[in-house]
Amino acid sequence: MTSKGLLLHEVGLRDGLQMESQVVPLEKKAAWLSGLLESGMDIIQVGSFVHPVKVPQMADTDELFRRFTAHKKPRAILSGLVLNEKGLERGLACGVEMFCLGASASETHSLKNTGMGTDEAVTRIIGAAKAAVAAGKKVQLSVQSAFGCGFEGLISEERVLKIVRAYVEAGLRNISLADTAGHAHPAQVERLFGAVLALDPGIECACHFHNTYGLGMANMFAALRAGVSSFETSFAGLGGCPFTKVAAGNVATEDFVHVLQLEGLRKDVSLDRLLAVARDAAAHFERDMQGFVYKTGPIRTQTAV
Repeated sequence: MTSKGLLLHEVGLRDGLQMESQVVPLEKKAAWLSGLLESGMDIIQVGSFVHPVKVPQMADTDELFRRFTAHKKPRAILSGLVLNEKGLERGLACGVEMFCLGASASETHSLKNTGMGTDEAVTRIIGAAKAAVAAGKKVQLSVQSAFGCGFEGLISEERVLKIVRAYVEAGLRNISLADTAGHAHPAQVERLFGAVLALDPGIECACHFHNTYGLGMANMFAALRAGVSSFETSFAGLGGCPFTKVAAGNVATEDFVHVLQLEGLRKDVSLDRLLAVARDAAAHFERDMQGFVYKTGPIRTQTAV
């Protein structure tokens, strides 16, 4: 995999903020989005199209998209999360460029998150995804709780693969496995992604890990070894699903970019701009974030003489 072939998908404005009880003003979100765009991220998830009563933090998602898609320069793909057909309609109306849709492999999590069981969610998500593709949009489908569930515990890998097969049979091959509860460990990550990639040569995999038990970064590199090409992270390590049992943040974008650059990868991304966004988030929320490098500063390497 080339350096540029490794895609960086920033999800902080959605997954990062949905757990925050303090609603972030639109102007602050816009400032963070501008900084993320300037950093050189490949995909930025601007928000989700959910009911504003259930997730007040996402009430201004439509407006934020409109502001940045009206006269947008092609610096990054702007993605949005939708859970149903109504969310898709809203996303199409405000200029979403890539739709992220998913169903949970955990029946309990699915019911809490969407009000639907897994089978119904898969059917409806596939229908919405096909409609997005027909509208000329990029689509990524996910399997949530793919590595375990805080309510149900271990999730059968065959249950995960059944959902993936349904996506592939529908002609949808951009697939993410999400560790919603943070239960994944590296050997499991390599095994499950290997099984997914073996299903069809056209599959492109993305990963999404929560840092509930401190395994997020190790799992990212396990996914990289397995052949995953897209990596979802959140500035400052913000995040967590409000409908899982134990919510925890994501791998911090700036921490992941920092280690990639130490490995000689993605040096085209501005780490300094990412650090500025993370530090501003810490100042805004007036607390330490889960990221590390925004506090310590990066390791600056030089070629030995």
